[in-house]
Amino acid sequence: MRSFVNLFAVALLLGLSAPVLAAEDPGDTVTGVPLGAPSPEEEAQKQAREACKIDICDILATKEELGPDIACDIAWTWQEGEIVDALDDDIDWPWGKLVCQSTLTLKRASLAKAMREPRYELVTDPQTVRCSLHQKEGVPYVVEVKLAPEVTFKNGAASGAKVKWGQITAPSGIYALLYVGTSLDNSTNVLGPEVVRQINKFIRNDCESVKDELPGRRVN
Repeated sequence: MRSFVNLFAVALLLGLSAPVLAAEDPGDTVTGVPLGAPSPEEEAQKQAREACKIDICDILATKEELGPDIACDIAWTWQEGEIVDALDDDIDWPWGKLVCQSTLTLKRASLAKAMREPRYELVTDPQTVRCSLHQKEGVPYVVEVKLAPEVTFKNGAASGAKVKWGQITAPSGIYALLYVGTSLDNSTNVLGPEVVRQINKFIRNDCESVKDELPGRRVN
């Protein structure tokens, strides 16, 4: 259960840096598209995430408070195989691919202060993640989850985090699973360390990968 809920807990962060499967297979003889290659929709999702990542990383690098806030419409797709690989061995994934969408909103001044001040508590506005869980047959299940992460930064790195789960909208069977898992995390903060890890990975690795594309061109 914890690993299943974890897919949603870090969905916004993973959405900005989710890997795209390499197109190394010879190809589908019917469509001509390499097996494992991203679809045009997935490629468009990746480009939108990259643009948002550059906007965020530029603020983190320049620590400049003046300018527009972050407001990105992002989407990402996890294929069934990727999800199965990410889950614990004892957890079954009964669905197909997972397609998620969100409007990521972050205050520019808050991001800048998180990088500049010795200690800073970043409190985000509530975020909504909407996911379609594709079934082997039939119409996909639609799940909507609200979360409002709070992150403590020390010297430009995340040191603590809480997901702070909110309202869930989902079919009854999935709702029960998510409700129990998110309620448990709200009371125990089991997923906080994973959120910290993902944020620091984003700051170190993901921003480093786009440093030459940052408008500010000043990486500290």
